[in-house]
Amino acid sequence: MRKLIVLFLLLAGCASQPAQLDTAKDARNSASVHTELGAGYYGRGQYAVAIQELKDAVKADPTYAQAYNVLGLVYMTLKEDDEAGQNFEHAYSLSPKDSDINNNYGWFLCQTHREVQSIRHFLTAVANPLYSTPEKAYLNAGICSEKMGEQSNAEKYYRDALQIQPSIPQANLGLARIYFGEKQYGLARRYLSRYMLMGEPTAESLWLGVRIEHALGGSDLESDYETQLKHRFPESREAQQLNDGKFQ
Repeated sequence: MRKLIVLFLLLAGCASQPAQLDTAKDARNSASVHTELGAGYYGRGQYAVAIQELKDAVKADPTYAQAYNVLGLVYMTLKEDDEAGQNFEHAYSLSPKDSDINNNYGWFLCQTHREVQSIRHFLTAVANPLYSTPEKAYLNAGICSEKMGEQSNAEKYYRDALQIQPSIPQANLGLARIYFGEKQYGLARRYLSRYMLMGEPTAESLWLGVRIEHALGGSDLESDYETQLKHRFPESREAQQLNDGKFQ
């Protein structure tokens, strides 16, 4: 009789394991679906609905890192930094080698004046050979390095990004800024020209173009940049600097 009881308990334990696995799988699938929906609503600017979907994802599976990752993005967009930070930190704690999480968390840190910390996360992101968009992390590392005044590192990261994807407007503009600051005006012109071919002119890029061409001795291109800056962005700080003749 005792042997029969032991055998029954063993069989019951074996039967419960597949059931537990199925429950965990269902929870993860539910969390994944809610996260995808939340990400879609986030992309369309429907932030309240996105947050609800993502909270449902977390409720279904509290260990699903991507739900916290996207929640961090939503709260960062809403400038709710405390909530964003908590969610990014939790996502990172659950999946510290995930490239998307490291890139997004790094960008949040950069935007909240923790640039030094951000670089570590960007480099973790690109260290993963399976990361499908390492150029994004390299670009972000370049932007944050430039913010810190580390021009040499910024140049390297921008170049790394362009080596993977040559048509990144922000990386070309970043290199144009760096080379202008180093008085390498020919290189600055080259990268700004690339930016202008692929990116929408901004007050910053047009004013940079004016100053580059001015430093190179003036040209019709300088006049064109000036005209665009005055007409497109008449109230901008850059237009005021042009009117004041502050070319450096």
